[in-house]
Amino acid sequence: MSDSEIRFVWNPKELEIKTRSVEHALEPLVVQVTTLLSSERTIKKKGKSKRAKVLVEAVERATANFVENGKAIASENLEVKKEMLAAVDEVMNAGNTMSATSREFANDPINSPKREDMVKAARSLLSAVTRLLTLADLIDVHLLLKTLQKAEKDLENLKLLKSKTQLSEGINQFGRSALQLMNQAGRRQNDLRDPIEREDLAGARAILKRYSTLLLTSSKAYIKHPELTAAQGNRDFVIRQVAEAINTIRQVVQGESKRSNMFGGIGELLAALDSFDNQVVMDPMRYNDLASRPTLEEQLESIISGAALMADSSSTRDERRDKIVTECNIVRQALQDLLAEYVLNRGKRASKELNYAVDALHEKTRDLRRQLRKAIVDHVSDSFLEDGAPLNLMIEAAKTGNERAVNDYSQMFTEHAHKLIEVANLACSMADNEDGVKMVRYAAQQIQNLYNQVINAARILTIRPNSKAAHDNMEVFRKTWEQQVMILTDAVDDIVTIDDFLAVSENHILEDVKKCCLALKEGDAEFLQRIAGSVQGRSNRIGDVVIGEMDNYESGLYTERVLEAVRMLKSAHLPHFSKQVELAVDALLRMPVGPIDENEFIDASRLVYDGVREIRRAVLLSTGDDNDSDTEWDDSDDYIEAITEDDAVDEYPEIDGFGIETAIDAMKQLPEEEKVKIAEQVEEFRTEQIKFDKEVAKWDENGNDLIVLAKDMCIIMMEMTDFTRGKGRLKTTTDMINAAKKISEAGTKLDKVARMIAEQCPESTTKKDLIAYLQRIALYCHQLNITSKVKADVQNVSGELVVSGLDSATSLLQAAKNLISAVVLTVKSSYVASTKYKKADDKQAYQKPVVIWRMKAPEKKPLVRKEISEEAKAKIRKGPQKKVLNPMKVLKEFHEPISRSNF
Repeated sequence: MSDSEIRFVWNPKELEIKTRSVEHALEPLVVQVTTLLSSERTIKKKGKSKRAKVLVEAVERATANFVENGKAIASENLEVKKEMLAAVDEVMNAGNTMSATSREFANDPINSPKREDMVKAARSLLSAVTRLLTLADLIDVHLLLKTLQKAEKDLENLKLLKSKTQLSEGINQFGRSALQLMNQAGRRQNDLRDPIEREDLAGARAILKRYSTLLLTSSKAYIKHPELTAAQGNRDFVIRQVAEAINTIRQVVQGESKRSNMFGGIGELLAALDSFDNQVVMDPMRYNDLASRPTLEEQLESIISGAALMADSSSTRDERRDKIVTECNIVRQALQDLLAEYVLNRGKRASKELNYAVDALHEKTRDLRRQLRKAIVDHVSDSFLEDGAPLNLMIEAAKTGNERAVNDYSQMFTEHAHKLIEVANLACSMADNEDGVKMVRYAAQQIQNLYNQVINAARILTIRPNSKAAHDNMEVFRKTWEQQVMILTDAVDDIVTIDDFLAVSENHILEDVKKCCLALKEGDAEFLQRIAGSVQGRSNRIGDVVIGEMDNYESGLYTERVLEAVRMLKSAHLPHFSKQVELAVDALLRMPVGPIDENEFIDASRLVYDGVREIRRAVLLSTGDDNDSDTEWDDSDDYIEAITEDDAVDEYPEIDGFGIETAIDAMKQLPEEEKVKIAEQVEEFRTEQIKFDKEVAKWDENGNDLIVLAKDMCIIMMEMTDFTRGKGRLKTTTDMINAAKKISEAGTKLDKVARMIAEQCPESTTKKDLIAYLQRIALYCHQLNITSKVKADVQNVSGELVVSGLDSATSLLQAAKNLISAVVLTVKSSYVASTKYKKADDKQAYQKPVVIWRMKAPEKKPLVRKEISEEAKAKIRKGPQKKVLNPMKVLKEFHEPISRSNF
């Protein structure tokens, strides 16, 4: 492109403002003119206005300033001097007219014809100034295009260079022009008002910067080895990427960018599920089965097809695949049930059964969403484990010139790249973060473009293993690949919820830890080392993701707890685990096999899993009641006691072939009717737990042993209630008995502290109540001890399994509910007894308090808060305030036709 081909594409009648600088330059004049027009509307007496004259003078000064700057720009840019001076003359004439009409109006502010003349003059002035500023902005575009043209010319010259000396000069020249282009494009990017255009410029500048080093090394490799097709492929690819980036900059600054939405929008599968959930809600009065049934069934089958593709992916675990298939079938049946209800209610008002069917279908689609999200996190957890093995193996083989090995490893690397792209697209399919989806898809496209060229760089090195140019080229491509994978990893992390990631990752850690223990028992050193590496990689990634998540919160107690859990995992548990793995592998590789401390190894594995579990607890349980109900905390409740077969306890040796070995296995097999009744009892317990949280959670634990003991008792009671539902950490009757013992011990300590408080309290009703509540706690702890020893009754009647455990479960839940209620009453009475009574004598007055009652400091909130709706903001109104004018809105109003009714 020559200078003559750079033309101004603008229409003098077009007043579109594209940059913030033009908007800001225009703003003062808009404010002055609009203030002048509105300053005298409330004047009732005829007379002169000093305020109006001051505003007129301000407008005159602003107009003169525009004229002066316009003439200076015209003298500096001869190519557009004629157009610029014409725009300056227009501003000058409009300014003179405005000055004359506004002075006349200032002398007679209630004269409507004079006001109308001034409004016309104001419109003309603002239009003229806008054209002047737009033209000045186009001069900036012109200068940027000249720099862009030079960069393009320098890039084209690089294709013709044949020697190393010429290449060095050509690269330096292109580097200077590219740097100048990036700087000018950066200023333009910050100035543009359109966010899409800003994003396009940012992406183009990033490619220019990222590929500048690749341009040097790939060109050197090509000049050194022009006979190699791979070398030419590397060089041509880089030049093509740089040329496309430059062309993107041109399109944006000229206003010709393609506003495509190829990267934007929420996930397709998520959007289909949202649409389906909305479509199933219909008015039964207008329901048409012939029209609605085929549409909904077709829509659901499309969703199920997308879910099936995810389920059939290679990284989807068998258990997750089965759950997805099951949920799909359940949703199918729920839809048929709903359509049947619509047929029954056709032409009538919605019945309770119909509303229940709608809610049931929504619940089933929510369950399907949860399984799809967790399937995606399965993929993310497996694919983004910093697995640089295929790339490293390929590079090492290339350094030795082993072409056959390079071909094999390049196939592995290709599969790895395809897997990253596939997982990224899967993550997008169920994401609702539009900006995040856009970033993931863009990063995945960069991976798609790059991986073949990394293989080409390895092939160059394979053929010329002693070439420094080939080595340098390979190293730069390797670093670029790693940076791009890191960008993709961060982008994927942004669209995957921390709840799902931690839930699934915890399960993966548990699976890997079990495999480690199994490999140790079988003496497989290689498998043990590989799986242990996976445990370490997953654990480190969990820590990194959680640390990144905490950056979104203000520092406080919540973040400190989470970061402390991460620190314990990384600095204590993982090093200990790594040491035990190293000792075990060394022992297994000896001939004969050396001594191995299996218990120490299992304990180290247990600590890693506990550390990951504690991180998840800190992240999720510390956030209050806002946790996602779909989190499925119990997914990871197959606790680490199941690691070894030696730890398994068969509590039902007479029952064989039904998979029931422990008490919790029996609870899982309870009949549905009994499970429903147990669930009702659990809800009653949770009601008491909410009261407990409100009363106890508000107190600071520091210096208050009563609160610490109460919380410990509540946590153990929650685990015992989970057991009745066949879930949780407690597995056997022994676990339940031990838990009941812990509650009794904590209850004894709480009794001791509370009685000390009672002794310091004068004789009163509160003191009597406190002692009575302590007697209740002792009674309920004893009941809990008894009920914890009763397990479900399991019988094999004629080959059919009969399980019954309702009485024992309800007794335990009733005791737990009574106990937690007594604890709440004890805390309340202890507070009153400690703080609300005067001491009976001087000796009591100087006694040190048993506990310190201090309100707990409120936890810090996230930096990004939910915006308040406009309706909420409008509820409280203040008196009249100075109106903040929006220059663009006011300018738009000035362009509308004049109507006398407006004055």
